[in-house]
Amino acid sequence: MANFEQLGIRPEWCEILKHQGIAVPTPVQERSIPVLLGGRDIIAEAQTGTGKTLAFLLPIIQKINVSDRSPQALIIAPTRELALQITEEAKKLTANDDKLHVLAVYGGQDVEKQLRKLQNGTQIVIGTPGRLLDHLRRGTLKLDNVKKLVLDEADQMLHMGFLDDVETILRELPHKRQTMLFSATMPKGIRNLAKNYMKDPEDVKVSSKSVIPINQIRQQVLECTDRGKFDALRGMIDTYRPYLAIIFCRTKRRASKLNEDLREAGYESDELHGDLSQSKRENVMKAFRDAKLQILVATDVAARGLDVEGVTHVFNYDIPHDAESYIHRIGRTGRAGGTGLAVTFATQHDRPELARIEEGTNQKLTRIQWTSEGPVASTGAARRSINSQDNDERSGGRSAGTGSARRGAGRSGRNEGGRGGRGSRGSEGGRSGGRSGGRSGDERSAGRGSARSSDSSRGAAGQGGRGGRGAGRSGDERSSGWAGRSADKRNSGGRGPAKSDRRDSRRGR
Repeated sequence: MANFEQLGIRPEWCEILKHQGIAVPTPVQERSIPVLLGGRDIIAEAQTGTGKTLAFLLPIIQKINVSDRSPQALIIAPTRELALQITEEAKKLTANDDKLHVLAVYGGQDVEKQLRKLQNGTQIVIGTPGRLLDHLRRGTLKLDNVKKLVLDEADQMLHMGFLDDVETILRELPHKRQTMLFSATMPKGIRNLAKNYMKDPEDVKVSSKSVIPINQIRQQVLECTDRGKFDALRGMIDTYRPYLAIIFCRTKRRASKLNEDLREAGYESDELHGDLSQSKRENVMKAFRDAKLQILVATDVAARGLDVEGVTHVFNYDIPHDAESYIHRIGRTGRAGGTGLAVTFATQHDRPELARIEEGTNQKLTRIQWTSEGPVASTGAARRSINSQDNDERSGGRSAGTGSARRGAGRSGRNEGGRGGRGSRGSEGGRSGGRSGGRSGDERSAGRGSARSSDSSRGAAGQGGRGGRGAGRSGDERSSGWAGRSADKRNSGGRGPAKSDRRDSRRGR
């Protein structure tokens, strides 16, 4: 395998990469960089987490004329979060060059601040379609000198309805330019866009044996009822103890409500969706990246293109509509060769979507159900516990994970008791070794509720609400398969009827 210098990257940029711990190119970088340095258009299809960002940033930065302060490269991303991620990567590469300027242009940010930076001059502009169009209409962004165009996560621009905006922007660009299209999937609409706006592009496809890297992401379908879904989610979180987890919901309201319920139950969670201010979104993402949050409850749109090191688990609380959304969701874990677990919650009503996902990904997903003994297989001759198979997920959760041991060890000095309660954290080393060290054996065996009994804000509610998961309910009562559960069974244990009824009424069921 070639190194970056052999691919044509100048030694000074290779040295910067080495300081960042990047020495060997990924397959998409190895195949794309020589093509882009040669000036050709490219259509690169590769899964998320394969290093696509550096594949286009390195050739762009190397070709920038630093004596010219006008925009020379335009990178279009579907979401603010992805635009910010690309900007951060670009700024890390250009940190030692005060003549090379990078600007992120996106909604929710002060327009006047962006105007001032544009007036001062910037060679690389990274933005979302809506805000870029806004600046074009104001006459504050001139694209006459743009020589490099990148469409990142192009399939998601199609999925989110941005293609008309993108085409409007493309018509403002010089005809003589280099166009780079990067995407995890390549639907017909994107192929048509490429045909109309690209010149003899080179096709680069980095594929695995299947659409999804099965070896990196273990996938399961948890069969449940609407009423039993939240209990099953709590059970899965407590069983697998993820280092970092993303829970996907279909709507902003749904994400907000689920986050509220999780926080009430004592989990370290927060929400990410379009109704949040930009400053709030940035604060949430910073907390999640720093592992100050364990769980991020997000909508599809808000989480597009997120690249967070250490995400060990993805929970599809609401099933995705199609295979493409499914691929993008579960691609938040198992990134860059790491491992992860993706669990999709499915009710009887979700069977059509589930069939489309299995057909689109060319695989049959393992079915499980939740019981008092934990997750059990719901297919085959015998319903058997699968806890014994999940040592890798557990060790890949709080105790190890993609980068979790490294990040956990760095926090071993923090005086936090892991998940021992928000107001009564212990001093056992917090998340040392990836969160597992902060909880004593008594806490784990007694369930989360008893561990939080000293939290004055929850008081005795923690004991009754979450103390000893299996103790309050029988296995039949805890089962959340498609067979369903009666309201009497559900109200007989654990948290009691009042809270169950409140949750169900709030959800309109």
